[in-house]
Amino acid sequence: MHILVVGLNHKTTPVEIREKFQFQSDMDQALTTLRQSKSILESVIISTCNRTELYVVADQLHTGRYYTKMFLSEWFEVPKEEFSHHLLIREDEHAIEHLLRVSCGLDSMILGETQILGQVREAFLKAQELETTGTILNYSFRQAITLAKRAQAETEINDNPVSVSYAAVELGKQIFGDFKGKQVLVMGAGKMSELTAKHLTSNGVDQITVMNRTKEKADALASRFAGASRPFEQLTESLLETDVLISSTGADQYVLNASDVKQIMKKRKGRPLFLVDIAVPRDIDPGLGELDDVYLYDIDDLQGIVQSNLEVRKEAAEQIELMIEEELVIFGEWLDTLGVVPVMTALRAKAKTIQEVTMESLERKLDHLSEREKKVIRKHMKSIINQMLRDPITALKEVPNENDPDALLEYFSKVFKLEEHMDEEEPRITSNIKINRQERQYNIARRKAAIGSKKKAVVRSC
Repeated sequence: MHILVVGLNHKTTPVEIREKFQFQSDMDQALTTLRQSKSILESVIISTCNRTELYVVADQLHTGRYYTKMFLSEWFEVPKEEFSHHLLIREDEHAIEHLLRVSCGLDSMILGETQILGQVREAFLKAQELETTGTILNYSFRQAITLAKRAQAETEINDNPVSVSYAAVELGKQIFGDFKGKQVLVMGAGKMSELTAKHLTSNGVDQITVMNRTKEKADALASRFAGASRPFEQLTESLLETDVLISSTGADQYVLNASDVKQIMKKRKGRPLFLVDIAVPRDIDPGLGELDDVYLYDIDDLQGIVQSNLEVRKEAAEQIELMIEEELVIFGEWLDTLGVVPVMTALRAKAKTIQEVTMESLERKLDHLSEREKKVIRKHMKSIINQMLRDPITALKEVPNENDPDALLEYFSKVFKLEEHMDEEEPRITSNIKINRQERQYNIARRKAAIGSKKKAVVRSC
């Protein structure tokens, strides 16, 4: 069997194509239908605003590719010719690598964003609930989710803002320490203003006022964040009580002039006013920055912060790439055990059965034994069994490295007559997924050397 990723994302596909492949409330039926497609043995669907990706285990690569494409075409009623050349397709080793990168935020539009981890986890749990996953995808997704959590905890991948709206809020925190008790005015009600309001509320702001030339839009945005809206005509007097103003209106001329604010600042009596202009063209007269107690930042100032933080994220991403290489080696080692585990389980089950039958016979023939004596006998019988199993189990663990492991496992099962002890619900899995561990080990050494060199360079520069 093989693992496949087939899908469309922001790197491969324009938005006018992506928007045709968004799952709505029909995810349950979609997962079940995909799993029931010919050649598909397991399935998980990740569907976000930037990606729709099908993760499947297929009995053959070519049929797996064909039927996943057919599923997308039939489910969304879009001819294959319209999207096939946009498809991202990853197979086996590279499919696992892609899942790990997606979960860690390395494949996201914003490097290192953390929302994708929750989306991957939700997609996996949904597939588990509908029983469309099995041994391969269960292990793969658990490994990916665990790695992503570790990457967030052990690196600085998401510690620094790389969006302009987030940077604006972080800059305000640097100046005020925190936003507790601060009055915040958001000018504009578009997407950028919405993101800004979201970051503000997550950082403790509980008093947001929204202004927009369209009152309905201002009311809608304010209500989403338990704020208030005001008419645009009240802008000047609103500045009397405002501590922070963040503006993104889309106006073609200044909406806030230096002459107006100069009079307001006299009435504020030295209380600082923090202004962030993230609009292009600018909303705020740059002459405001020359006034006492006014701190004005425009989008270029924020871009400098964003670029600096992006460099930090890139360094963290290099560390995560190393983690991914190490996880791929671990995945390869796990794959090697797939065929062995049921045989080992059967061997232990047979040994346990022999032990229990023998103990029952002893208890019948020696009915005078005390409970303590029975306990001692059980303990020693278990010790004998474990010692007898040690060498066969060690030999089993080495089977995957042989030229013909399937033949050896079959021979092993016949020698020990394990057929009746094999769990029919846990069939032995034959996987064709190959991990080039030699290449991965080389990549690990190379990445460690590169990271080490950068650390030495930093020390020397200090």
